[in-house]
Amino acid sequence: MSCSAAAQTTPEEASEQPFPLSGLLALAMTGFIAILSETLPAGLLGQISAGMHISEAMSGQLVTVYALGSLLTAIPLVTLTQGWRRRPVLLLAIVGFLLFNTLTAVSQSYLLTLFARFMTGVAAGLAWGVIAGHARRMVSPVLQGRAMAVAMIGAPVALSLGVPVGTWLGEWVGWRATFAWVSLSSVLLIVWVLYKVPDFDGHAPGQRPGIAQVLRTPGVVAVLLVILTWVLAHNVLYTYIVPFLAAANMAASTGLVLLTFGIAALAGIALVGAWIDRHLRTMVVLSLAGFGAVALVLGFAGQSPTLVFFSVAVWGLTYGGAPTLLQTASADAAGEGADVAQSMIVTVWNLAIAAGGLLGGVLLTQWGVGSFAWVLLALIGAALLIAGQSRRHGFTPGARVAG
Repeated sequence: MSCSAAAQTTPEEASEQPFPLSGLLALAMTGFIAILSETLPAGLLGQISAGMHISEAMSGQLVTVYALGSLLTAIPLVTLTQGWRRRPVLLLAIVGFLLFNTLTAVSQSYLLTLFARFMTGVAAGLAWGVIAGHARRMVSPVLQGRAMAVAMIGAPVALSLGVPVGTWLGEWVGWRATFAWVSLSSVLLIVWVLYKVPDFDGHAPGQRPGIAQVLRTPGVVAVLLVILTWVLAHNVLYTYIVPFLAAANMAASTGLVLLTFGIAALAGIALVGAWIDRHLRTMVVLSLAGFGAVALVLGFAGQSPTLVFFSVAVWGLTYGGAPTLLQTASADAAGEGADVAQSMIVTVWNLAIAAGGLLGGVLLTQWGVGSFAWVLLALIGAALLIAGQSRRHGFTPGARVAG
C-alpha cells in the first residue's frame, strides 16, 4: 500500500479489505517499543549507575519517571488530539520514542536523563491511547477483537523476550548503545507505519466526548475497576517474583519461570484472538477464575517447584490476553469516546502498577510472601464480582456487536 493510498482509506473501505496483518503488526511494534523503553533500565541498572556515577536506587527512578509521564499526560493528550487525523498522532508518539530515547542514550546529565525518560513516558501514554482505536478502525466490527489481539501482542513479547534480549545487548555493547538501538528501531517503525498503517479522520467536533461524559457512559467505570483490581493483583506477584521464588528455594530458576510466564502469555493472546469476538465475557470470567485458582494453589502449595511452574504457566495463559480483553470491552462500552476511555486505561493501568509495587512491598515487609496469595485472591474476587454484575454494559454476554 502506498502512502497516498493509505491516507485515503476510510473505515468503510477498511471493512472490505483483507485482514491488514502488516499494519496491525506495526501497531504491535509501537507497543513493543513502548514497553521496551519503559523496562530496559530495570535490566541495566548496574551499567547505568556505573556509567552515570549514580546509585542503583537513582537509576531505578528512570523507570518511575517514565511511568509518571504516562500517568499524568495520557488523558489530557489523547483528549486534546481527538480531532487530529489519527496516523499523524501515532507518528508523533513514535517520533517521541525516537527523540527521547536518543537523548537518553547521549545524555551525560542525570537531570536531563530524567527529563528524557519522563517525555518518553509521555510519548507512550499517547501511543497507548491511539493504538487500540486505530486497530479497531482498520477492520470490520466482526474482526475488531482479532485485530486488537494482534495490535496488543507487542507488550507481552517485549516483557518475555525484548527485555532479556535488551539486557543481553546492554552487556555486550553497553546501555547507551542499547537505547540507540531502540531509537533506530523507531526510525524503521516510522517508515513501516507510513506504508502499511492507514490514516483516518479525527473525531468531528460534535463527536468528541469529554472525560466526565465518558466516565458516565454505562460500563466504562466497571471495566476500569476490573483493570485496577486485576492489574494490581498481577503486579503484586510479578514485581516481587524473585523473593517469592526465593522462599520456595527457586531463586536460581527465576529466568526460566519468567520465560514460562512469557510463553504462556503468548499462548493466551492467541486464544483471545481466536475467541474474543464471540466470547469476550466468558474469556474475562474464565481468565479471572484461572488466576484465582493460581492464587489458591500458591497459597497452599507455593513450596512445590512443580506446582509453582504449573501455576505460573496458568497465570501467563490467563493474563496474556488481559490487555486485549479489557481494552476491547472498554472501547465497546465507550463508543465514540473509545480513545478517551483508552487514555483512562493507561492512567489506571499505571496506577495499578505503582500500587502493586507499594502493596507488595508492604506485604513482603510485614507478613512475608506467604500473604501474597490471599491478597491476590481477594483482589481477583472483587474483579470477578464487578465483571459478574456488568452483564448489560462493560462485559456483555454473546458475540460482540459494537462497531
